[in-house]
Amino acid sequence: MEKLLEKSKYLILIAVAASFAASAVAFLWGGFKVIFILINLIKTYGKDLSAAVALIELMDTFLIATALLVFSVGMYELFIGSISLPDWLVIHNLYDLKTKLGSVIILVMAVTFLKHLVEWRDPQGTYYFGISVAVVSAALIAFSHFGKKE
Repeated sequence: MEKLLEKSKYLILIAVAASFAASAVAFLWGGFKVIFILINLIKTYGKDLSAAVALIELMDTFLIATALLVFSVGMYELFIGSISLPDWLVIHNLYDLKTKLGSVIILVMAVTFLKHLVEWRDPQGTYYFGISVAVVSAALIAFSHFGKKE
């Protein structure tokens, strides 16, 4: 039974591979979106106002791809073994992984709020959405700050 449990750590490779594949697809999709946005900007001589929203959505795509990559790398580091990474991406425990993902989630929410702000269809809805983003961001920041282990 002990051997089986020791080998079960490799089940995490399913999550690592799936999130890495999703990250790669999201990065590729972002690359294609860049091409479409550039073509649209050239065709309209930069006068199409929807290009600003498209650029904001592009940031969102790359942030989500980054979050998936951070998750994939973090899970690998936690369960399988260490790999050569920049210092800011080294993950020692689940708290580190949650903190890094929380930071990316805050960025995604901020970009999504910026998109709502640029589109400005429903001022009251945008106001409530902004408050929601602020509350969730504050909770994630508080978790990051107060959840630290010395």
